[in-house]
Amino acid sequence: MGASDRKEAEVRRLMDGPHPVVPVDLAAVAAARGARLLRRRRVLRRLAWALAFAAAVAFTVWAARTHPWELPPTDVAPPLRGF
Repeated sequence: MGASDRKEAEVRRLMDGPHPVVPVDLAAVAAARGARLLRRRRVLRRLAWALAFAAAVAFTVWAARTHPWELPPTDVAPPLRGF
């Protein structure tokens, strides 16, 4: 008797034995939990998109006000020549 035959015999014994009692409202509870998870996931996704949009708007306003692409004015005057 090999290992696979022993496992098969054990599975057959488990399947022939008494089955556990399943709660009557198991499907309803599972459906309610799934709906809750979907709602939570949908809310989190909308919150993430709103946060990303707010960050993009904040960056745009900051960039429009400060002009980070321009060089800052220098504090040193150019050398005087030609006099």
